[in-house]
Amino acid sequence: MSGHSKWATTKRQKAVVDAKRGALFTKIANQIAIAARGGTDPNMNPSLAMMLEKARQANMPKANIERAIARVSDKSAAALIEETYEGYGPGGAGIIIEVATDNKNRTMPDVRNALSKNGGRMADPGSVMFQFARKGWIEVSDKGEEAMLQALDAGAEDVDEGEEGLIIVTAPSDLMKVRANLIDSGLNVTNAELKYIPTTTVAVEGETAEKLEKLLDALDDLDDVTAVHTNAE
Repeated sequence: MSGHSKWATTKRQKAVVDAKRGALFTKIANQIAIAARGGTDPNMNPSLAMMLEKARQANMPKANIERAIARVSDKSAAALIEETYEGYGPGGAGIIIEVATDNKNRTMPDVRNALSKNGGRMADPGSVMFQFARKGWIEVSDKGEEAMLQALDAGAEDVDEGEEGLIIVTAPSDLMKVRANLIDSGLNVTNAELKYIPTTTVAVEGETAEKLEKLLDALDDLDDVTAVHTNAE
């Protein structure tokens, strides 16, 4: 799979064992609440189905999931909005930061401060985004030529074999369909989500790479940040 940054294969959002469970559940709950605006039936709303799967993988309690879905009809709940910010990190690496927030006046300064304190800066809208493409991203634990052929038959645009299994790229609108096809074919899907995948990469090494990793972790730690993407290689 050509043109993909090795950083894109690293799961930027920390696993439950490495993160504060409450903070992770808050991030997922916000994403569920936003997805539920398109309908509360996951069978009719692929975006909600995808977020519910993410919640299950994180062992999020059922009560938390139900509250997040119910938020869509709660007139007293603060309105959540999705925002995407762009920035640059050490070594000139481009960074896309996705957030779900009920207060942009809180979130944007938090993102700006995390960037500036760790060798980065905010960028003008569009100045980084053109270096990325929005794609479906699926991870399976299976490996080998047969599994790769199954993934292509399932509708994948691109397939690569990583250390922990296959990485499968789809058109955004095909993500849930391909995921279902993979499961039907017997492959073990461990993650499915929408990502910004770099089309142009920037080489970052040594001390600069360490600084970039620290910056990405600082962004991940912000409560309102739901995903962070970089084109560092």
